[in-house]
Amino acid sequence: MHIDEWINSVPPGAVYGLLAVIIGIESLGIPVPGELALVAAGMLAAKGTVNPVLLAVCASGGAIIGDSIGYLIGRKGGKPLFDKLGRKFPRHFGPDHLATAERSFHRWGMWAVFVGRFIALLRIFAGPLAGALRMPYWKFLIANVLGGVAWAGGTTVAVYYVGKAVEQYLQGFSYVALGIAAVGGVVTGVVIKKRAAKLHAAHPAAAPERPQAEQVTAGE
Repeated sequence: MHIDEWINSVPPGAVYGLLAVIIGIESLGIPVPGELALVAAGMLAAKGTVNPVLLAVCASGGAIIGDSIGYLIGRKGGKPLFDKLGRKFPRHFGPDHLATAERSFHRWGMWAVFVGRFIALLRIFAGPLAGALRMPYWKFLIANVLGGVAWAGGTTVAVYYVGKAVEQYLQGFSYVALGIAAVGGVVTGVVIKKRAAKLHAAHPAAAPERPQAEQVTAGE
């Protein structure tokens, strides 16, 4: 079962805690599909199943707490921790991934934590790598809180409003109009196909004429 199907299958009251846990697990450095969980939960909020504000708060809290735990793990384990993870999980923590994340941190500093929220690769590295590189915690915390609220909370709210807009549009779109659109699409496709066939029949020798002319010239 995919994570979005899993979220849709749990009781509404458990969605808040489940989303916070998923986002927290991803933020502390374990690669799970956090973005997909946010989208699935946001769509549930658009349907009225859960509260979008409480959902955004739980998602943001999970992101901030998870990243903070990841920071402590990275600070304690240091760079040898990434070497071990790279050997066990080369697909997610390989030398190339680590090098890319390190370059981002050296170039952007604390902004790498904030921007990393919106990039899948940096999202799982941000907390542990900030701790391993000994970034001052107050800098990390500021970027962590701002990034967590902007990404987790912002994504949830955005998906909620998009879902509401789409739902209203579909409710006002009658089955008659849908049928007309489908028939129109089929008719348009048939007309285009017939016109293409007529053009091809009107100029059947257009393509081979040039090679024949070249053969006559060669014979002369």
